Amino acid sequence: MRETHTAIVFFAGDRAYKVKKPVDLKFLDYTTVEKRRAACEREVALNRRFAPDVYLGVGEIRVPHAEAPEPLVVMHRMPAERRLSRLVQDGAPVDDALRAIARLLAARHADAPRSPEVDAQGTRDALSSRWEASFAQVRALAEDGHVPDGVEEIERLVRRYLAGREPLFDLRIKQGRTVDGHGDLLTEDIFCLDDGPRLLDCLEFDDHLRYVDGLDDAAFLAMDLEQLGAPDAAALFLAWYGEYSGDPAPPSLRHHYVAYRAFVRAKVSLIQARQGAPGTDLAARRLITTTLRHLRTSAVGLTLVGGLPGSGKSTLSGALADRLGVTLLSSDRLRKELAGIPADQPAAAAYGEGLYTPEWTARTYTALLDRASALLSLGESVVLDATWSAAGQREAAQRTADRTSADLVALHCRVPVDVAAARLDTRAHGASDADAEVATAMAEKEPPWAEAVTVDTSGSLEAAVFQALAAVRPYGSGQAPVFRRPYMEPG
Repeated sequence: MRETHTAIVFFAGDRAYKVKKPVDLKFLDYTTVEKRRAACEREVALNRRFAPDVYLGVGEIRVPHAEAPEPLVVMHRMPAERRLSRLVQDGAPVDDALRAIARLLAARHADAPRSPEVDAQGTRDALSSRWEASFAQVRALAEDGHVPDGVEEIERLVRRYLAGREPLFDLRIKQGRTVDGHGDLLTEDIFCLDDGPRLLDCLEFDDHLRYVDGLDDAAFLAMDLEQLGAPDAAALFLAWYGEYSGDPAPPSLRHHYVAYRAFVRAKVSLIQARQGAPGTDLAARRLITTTLRHLRTSAVGLTLVGGLPGSGKSTLSGALADRLGVTLLSSDRLRKELAGIPADQPAAAAYGEGLYTPEWTARTYTALLDRASALLSLGESVVLDATWSAAGQREAAQRTADRTSADLVALHCRVPVDVAAARLDTRAHGASDADAEVATAMAEKEPPWAEAVTVDTSGSLEAAVFQALAAVRPYGSGQAPVFRRPYMEPG
């Protein structure tokens, strides 16, 4: 026998029998026989999408003198040794199984019916409502009125992320990413058989909670793999799901959905703790920590890397963007793009002349921030490589960050004057046309930048990147690894 907060499963021979508990947990109500029967019938119909040969139908338990027979779900019993959770815990190789699961899930998402009702659950506001409902339930479970540590920061980070990301969720709906999915994809309920995986026990008690972004559906399994101590497997699974579903989701959304799924499980663990289940308090705390780590990493960032010519700002910008896996935009390149000339074509001019008049500079920075704003609203963090030598430019960047609910970090690259001069004399020609004379003229007019973090770029590039990362990713070990898109072999 195995018990969850909503059901009891009995195993006998090659069969498994699942009985619903007569509970009312607000988000589901199984308090009458009729409601439990409807839930059993719905569970069989929905789960046959993912494991058609496992769900045999709805049976009954007949008890003398009972008003009505008790319904139950009848299933083929799966081999416990092929349960994904056990395979992971035993250290067995699971890459092929995870690839097959990702392929199956993407296929079921691809052929899932779409409708305005399904799409409605993929909006930013729908996801916000689900988060807020969970927040309210967790607060209601706090007997002394104090929520677990970390919940208040979780609430703040969730609201900030969602506030600036409505265009991202609108785009996801337009791309058909909202599906009637599984809704509860846990390693305990996945069996890796020789002829392919079987995904059991989808969420049946509330259709709206099953109408989710496909990435949200996949993120539940990634979260569970992390809880089993397999973060690399989680990242691979999400990468394979992205490949098979053709989903170019930004890393921030992947982290946000993993966080959401961790918090849902934390809520369930808190419910189980109230029911007296052992070890669930610790599980809830661990899941809240996971939620917090991914939300911190999902925060969308606008990083300004500024400094005078020869300060190494462009070199640092490129290295930092590569290390973070985010988009890099360069004012030097954009200026020439707007002028219709190749980035490496010289356009040198005296300070304030040619392509470097105040009008051209204003046009360049406006375009730079417009492009950054579009990316930030779609969940993509951005590094902006420019001098940022005017207070008005910095203020405009702050307004862009405020408008898109992005975290702005300003880095000011500084080197001794002789180092900058030597670099300008010896560097190969690139997108920048500034020489030592221009640098000197700019230095005379550059205002203080008190809010920026000064980065000494006179030493090694690695040392400068280390300083920059400390400012951009301040949580250190409290921040989750950034999901990357590894090379995928065909097939």
